[in-house]
Amino acid sequence: MRAILLGGGLALLGTLLGTPIAIRLLVARGYGQLIRDDGPTTHHTKRGTPTMGGLVVIASVVAAYALAKLLTGDAPSASAILLLFLFAGLGLVGFLDDWIKVSKQRSLGLRSKAKVMGQTVVAVTFAALALQFPDEDRRTPISQGVSFIRDFWELPAVLVVVWVLVMIAGTSNAVNLSDGLDGLAIGSSAMVFGAYTLVNIWQNNQSCLTRPGPRCYEVRDSLDLAVVAAALTGACFGFLWWNASPAKIFMGDTGSLSLGGALAGLAVMTRTELLLLVVGGLFVTITMSVILQVGWFKLSKGKRLFRMAPLQHHFELSGWAEVTIVIRFWIISGLCVAGGLGVFYAEWVAGV
Repeated sequence: MRAILLGGGLALLGTLLGTPIAIRLLVARGYGQLIRDDGPTTHHTKRGTPTMGGLVVIASVVAAYALAKLLTGDAPSASAILLLFLFAGLGLVGFLDDWIKVSKQRSLGLRSKAKVMGQTVVAVTFAALALQFPDEDRRTPISQGVSFIRDFWELPAVLVVVWVLVMIAGTSNAVNLSDGLDGLAIGSSAMVFGAYTLVNIWQNNQSCLTRPGPRCYEVRDSLDLAVVAAALTGACFGFLWWNASPAKIFMGDTGSLSLGGALAGLAVMTRTELLLLVVGGLFVTITMSVILQVGWFKLSKGKRLFRMAPLQHHFELSGWAEVTIVIRFWIISGLCVAGGLGVFYAEWVAGV
């Protein structure tokens, strides 16, 4: 438990104190955000705001986990190392995207194929490695089952890799789509990571190794995953201090892709893959708004379902203030998180 508190606290300090340093460095080098001309006109005032702040989040989480392990004398687990690899690996893909934008001075970074390829390489590597490294009880970091709160459908190893790839690509892109307003994505992510901190602690307390029975959890390294989840929660809250409206810095694709990947990784490793649809309901809703917009546009031959997608921009163009949208979406995210935790606990109480 000390490691969890240390991980969360150190990561919070890392982004809270490290972000202003990053702002000064990025401003000095002119690494500012470029704004698309086809977006809401109110966003043009944000042109030049420092971006790639996700680097601070990644560095803080990794450093906080390492220091927590060092200070408590605990050895790192395979699950936590793999999760941090996924987190940092997708952050690298996002960083390349952001770097091309600021260095080439264009609003589009990596080509879509290159971006998908980068995500695929990281996700497949993560999935393939996570099926290895069994512990003394022959548990690997991820299982070969599709899960809601527990595994209910076992798949061949090849299909597991494909399933994990779909999870990671979908979630990382969902958080990326949500990162359109000051503080929206990072604040919502903090809530979901906080939920997964609680889920991992509960799964550790009800582990099949210590409390065997029909309600126990076959999750490996759950307490160490809680350390990473707490570090992610703390880092998000610290960064939100500087990313809240009016944002002094944006996390860019560096942050959104890495955070989305970490969410997917936690869902897969805790055997709560489909529960993520509930806990991360805001991200699902925003993603669905884009899918519906594109689908309706094609089916209706040019008509739009929303004024603009993703959904937050529809409300902007409807006259809602940015801060109003963000706070109301945070409320929705909080309700989704509460609902997801309620479903998780209810399943344990019911014992089914």
